[in-house]
Amino acid sequence: MGKLWNVAVVGATGAVGNEMLRVLEERDFPVGTLRLLASERSEGNFLEFRGEQLLVEKLTADSFEGIDIALFSAGGDRSREFCPVATRAGAVCIDNSSAWRMDVDVPLVVPEVNPETIAGYGKKGIIANPNCSTIQMVTALKPLHDAGRIRRIVVSTYQSVSGTGQKAIDELRVQTGELLNGRPCAAKVYPHQIAFNCLPHIDSFLESGYTKEEMKMVNETRKILGDETIGITATAVRVPVFYGHSESVNIETEEKISAARAREILGAAPGIELLDDPQGLAYPMPIDAAGQDLVFVGRIREDQSVRNGLNLWICADNLRKGAATNAVQIAGILAQKYL
Repeated sequence: MGKLWNVAVVGATGAVGNEMLRVLEERDFPVGTLRLLASERSEGNFLEFRGEQLLVEKLTADSFEGIDIALFSAGGDRSREFCPVATRAGAVCIDNSSAWRMDVDVPLVVPEVNPETIAGYGKKGIIANPNCSTIQMVTALKPLHDAGRIRRIVVSTYQSVSGTGQKAIDELRVQTGELLNGRPCAAKVYPHQIAFNCLPHIDSFLESGYTKEEMKMVNETRKILGDETIGITATAVRVPVFYGHSESVNIETEEKISAARAREILGAAPGIELLDDPQGLAYPMPIDAAGQDLVFVGRIREDQSVRNGLNLWICADNLRKGAATNAVQIAGILAQKYL
């Protein structure tokens, strides 16, 4: 038997934390001891892992003794407070929040794109998981960037409510039921009704008019692809879908890439499922991506308004590849090659 690793999941009772447990089990990650950590509100609950009921413990400064790998999905404030605590105890942190993503000493990793950067984890003992929308986009764009060097990206996202968490999932479900039964609905999680609606507003607005979510995609994409010269503009929209983010992406490349060549490149790329047969009505949809770990790409066509342009439609499960699966993939490479 190979080496077993003691793992902590911080934020275990949240939507992403639950998915982390599921992915660890599905991928048969070599877990020795698994410690489930959450806020005091969830302390004393039980979650199932490999057929056993495990106790959820309160997150404290003493939670990381003997832990090798800590998977964090408990928000930026807790990550900023407890990741340094965990690293001092000897754990390597893989953090799903935005707290450490743009730190120059913290690798920002998508395993299909830049796995080699995991080697730099030792500077702070932290590896950052990118934004869910960034992950699926760069997974699809990296092979095209390698083939023709992307000069500009215009992306519009259509993001499911599960990206906000369980309360947002519940709100969409309740609002839908109320409206279908002719009753008014209340908006608590979002500033406006989300059922049967679209909100061009994810995260807070900046003075520039962009939101923090949109600028995360800009800055993270450049860091992951290792190219600060790429022009990127984003519009992030919340849509009434439970699971799975979708993106309309337009790119301009330095070298010409035909639609046929793009299909060939993406069809051979790791982590990609090419679904591009418009005549057969086959194209990616969030209901196809939900529960999957692949990034689905289709509607590939040349942009007729510019010399070297392509349009793509990209879908992925935001809780899995956009968060939990990506983190567990990082943990797998870390354990196999660097610990």
